[in-house]
Amino acid sequence: MTPLSASYFQQLQQALANAGLAEPVLVIDRDRLDTNIAALKAMLPTGMGYRIVAKSLPCAELLEYVAAHTETHRLMSFNTNMVMQLLALMPEANQLLGKPIPVQALRRTLEGASAQLRSQLQNQVQWLIDTPTRLAEYAEFAESAGIQLQINLEIDVGLHRGGMEPGADLEASLNGIHQSDNLALAGLMGYEPHLTKLPNIAGWPKRAKQGAARQFQLALSQTAAIFGQDFARNMVRNMAGSPTFGLYSDTLLANEIAAGSALVKPSDFDLPILKEFLPASFIATPAIKVSKGVRLPGLEYANRALGKPQSGKTVFLHGGYWKAEPVYPGGLKNSSLFGRSSNQEMLVAPKNASIKVDDFVFLRPTQSEAVFLQFPIIAVFSGGHITDLWTPLPVTA
Repeated sequence: MTPLSASYFQQLQQALANAGLAEPVLVIDRDRLDTNIAALKAMLPTGMGYRIVAKSLPCAELLEYVAAHTETHRLMSFNTNMVMQLLALMPEANQLLGKPIPVQALRRTLEGASAQLRSQLQNQVQWLIDTPTRLAEYAEFAESAGIQLQINLEIDVGLHRGGMEPGADLEASLNGIHQSDNLALAGLMGYEPHLTKLPNIAGWPKRAKQGAARQFQLALSQTAAIFGQDFARNMVRNMAGSPTFGLYSDTLLANEIAAGSALVKPSDFDLPILKEFLPASFIATPAIKVSKGVRLPGLEYANRALGKPQSGKTVFLHGGYWKAEPVYPGGLKNSSLFGRSSNQEMLVAPKNASIKVDDFVFLRPTQSEAVFLQFPIIAVFSGGHITDLWTPLPVTA
């Protein structure tokens, strides 16, 4: 696989030029994506399901490509707009909400839905519930609407961002679902991205991992006591994300993992656990202005010494202020004195940089979910050529 070298970006630059692209574009290297898909599949234990985190790969063609190559029909969505988009895109897929949604948003979505969509929203979507209060709101709404909702309970396994810990609240919630005609338990979710980010001091990560497993197992035991062992074994037991799915070597605790970012590997995911994964997404944007020296606004009126251009080159980009860092040409950096701009970002280049006007500057996103949605086109790079032009999903809240 081609490394991230000057020759790699020169080849990508030529491919974009040959495709007639001359404005900011998000690039996905499909060959690297394929490598990452293979790495993910190789890391999944036998019997482990895979759920695509849609917000991290927010492009219809990309989601369909990953679904086909991982042979999954499981998606993780994050708001009602995304739920509806994904139902239209993959009508047979099962969705699990990755965060709890206010009941009013669910009410509004159902009120405008056709009979078919109402059926899908009831049968193919697992609504995440984090508190007994929210569960009661969903139960009241489902009863008034005469529907049944699939419920997935969020378990706090150590992230402490929300969810229920094993104990009285969880037991009351499980009993409430068990006794309800309008709610059905679909499973439990325990998210633990902190496990690979804790400093390795005195066994802290290992103890945190053991603690997360213990909390989730206690929640499973409470579920089994009310719904039965077979139900608890076969329901959705969702854990992990891109930073942590590699921690699971069997399906005794979780029977499905969720991941998305690892497949395009923005720089926030440069983690030892993802060492087999390759950066596969880049921003390409033209340098619309290039000049010798680095002159900052107004300094020529301060005094003559400060007014002299500093060594290097000034590069103004088409656009900017993305969650991304420049990677080619080498040595580019933001100007802390000039400041950031989403219209014409200023970068400082070494004085010997060969960049000229209209050359592409390449940046590597730090994350995918926000960055991908900022571009009207996603250019697919494979075999040295731009082979497809994809479109991001419509922006969702």
